[in-house]
Amino acid sequence: MKRGLPWSDQVDVISSDESSSSSSSSSSSLDVGFQVNDGTTNVTVDQPPKESSSEGLLIRKAEVYQEYMKQLPIPTHRGSIIPFTTWMGLGRSIKQLYGQPLHYLTNILLKQWDHLRIGSEDEHSPLDIVIHPCKAEATVWLIEELHRQTSSYHHIAKLWHSDPMRHAFIDSIFPQL
Repeated sequence: MKRGLPWSDQVDVISSDESSSSSSSSSSSLDVGFQVNDGTTNVTVDQPPKESSSEGLLIRKAEVYQEYMKQLPIPTHRGSIIPFTTWMGLGRSIKQLYGQPLHYLTNILLKQWDHLRIGSEDEHSPLDIVIHPCKAEATVWLIEELHRQTSSYHHIAKLWHSDPMRHAFIDSIFPQL
C-alpha cells in the first residue's frame, strides 16, 4: 500500500460516529469512509486549502498569460534574414522585427540552447555561421507555436513559482490583437 502523505507531514484525524455532522464541517475537510473489522467508520481529515492566496494568484496570472499567448498569431511570412551570434540574440531580433513577445518557455529554451554551446568546438563562432538563419528562425517559430498552443498554465505557474527571475523571461511587448 502506498502512503498518501510523507512521514514528516502531520494529519489531525477526528473520529466521529455521526454521519450527519456535515453541516458543521468546513469546506477544507474531507470525509473519508473506511472499513474497520465489522463496521464502517467516518473519519474527517482536516486538510489545508488546495492553494494559498499567493499560489492561486500565480496560477491565475499563468492562466491569463497562456490564454493571451494563444491569441497571438505566428507570422506566416518572413521579413528578411536575421544575422545573429546567439540564440537569445536571435530571439531579441525576432521580437524587434515582428513586434511580438516570445513565450516564457521559448525564452528559457533559447537561454538553455546558448548554455549548451559552452565548451563546444564552435562556441566562439557566430551561430548564424553554424546554422542557416532561416532554419534557426523557423525553428524558433515552431517552438513558439508549440509553447503558445500546448503549454499548461499549471506547469507555467509551477515554473514561475520556482523561478525568482521569471520576469526577465516574460516579454513586455503587447501587440494589437
